[in-house]
Amino acid sequence: MTAHPSPGDLLVIDGRASAQFSGDRALTFRVAQVCDRPTYEGWVWLTGYVLNRRGDATAKREVFVQLAGLRIAPVLAPPSWGGRGIRPRVAP
Repeated sequence: MTAHPSPGDLLVIDGRASAQFSGDRALTFRVAQVCDRPTYEGWVWLTGYVLNRRGDATAKREVFVQLAGLRIAPVLAPPSWGGRGIRPRVAP
């Protein structure tokens, strides 16, 4: 990916994007904000949410990554609602 990601994009962040995510430390990451502060050429600060295999947000993170190493993530299953009977409200 060479263009800046946009809020809502679902990315795989692994060792290609930053050495801190090499090995088993890869993340599935939903972008919430692309920071506009100056960085090195080809790098960007992203704020967003780490998603588990079911698509549930598990942590909010800010990451510093190389644009060239970012990849679009495969589509995840819809998020679960915890099995507690909690469902999003639907307007009548």
